Amino acid sequence: MKISGILSKMKTSLVNPISYGLVLREVHFDLTGLVGKQLKLSYEGKIFCTNCGAKTKKSYSQGYCFPCTIKLAECDLCILKPETCHYEKGTCRDPKWGEENCFRPHIIYLANSSGLKVGITRKTQIPTRWIDQGASEALPILEVQNRFVSGKIEMLFKKHISDKTDWRKMLKGEPESINLIEWRDKLMLELKDELKTFEYTLLNEELVKINYPVQMYPEKVTSFNLDKVPEINGRLIGIKGQYLIFDTGVLNVRSHTGYEITLEEIHANA
Repeated sequence: MKISGILSKMKTSLVNPISYGLVLREVHFDLTGLVGKQLKLSYEGKIFCTNCGAKTKKSYSQGYCFPCTIKLAECDLCILKPETCHYEKGTCRDPKWGEENCFRPHIIYLANSSGLKVGITRKTQIPTRWIDQGASEALPILEVQNRFVSGKIEMLFKKHISDKTDWRKMLKGEPESINLIEWRDKLMLELKDELKTFEYTLLNEELVKINYPVQMYPEKVTSFNLDKVPEINGRLIGIKGQYLIFDTGVLNVRSHTGYEITLEEIHANA
């Protein structure tokens, strides 16, 4: 197997373990089946914007050229900080995009990736968001009608728990199990007065457990940067979140979106 193309975010499916796929040159192939195989991944020295297709010297905001980064609504600061949404001020970069993506039902959830965290995502992005973060357990707790409100509520939860994932810790192994239902009940009780100012639906969903195709976890996490190390050789020992875990280091696929690469399986007698 040898194929070249523009690197994109891995496609996922919630099965046991998670199924990963990649599209190169419009050809979709199964990545999960490559776990345990000796691979070579080579960066061909070219980066292309995932929006306009222009060649760019650097990838911004996980796959865009600089002009697209400063004009696209999906690259605005309010995507990272939804509580700063400025749609009502009439300054949204693309009101139609905002209406189609931000003014849709959003979920506030608890997850266990490298430990307890709170997060938000569009309802349609569940469970993709959890998988991309490498969560081993997740629990949706509240549903609201838009991203702005979800960001405001997340700010309340962040007073008590983190909203970050320690990606190095996440890639070193499975986290200790956390009773997310107990944490949900505890946090809802502590925040009941502050939450009264928001409209939301309290969810009664089952806990979701997520298993990843990982044969073994590295004791030490070394991250590859294709700009500095354009060729990766190693056995693929696992996939978790948006990371390829080799016995020689890990590659964040999402941060290299738009990079032209060649991926090939190396056989012992080659």
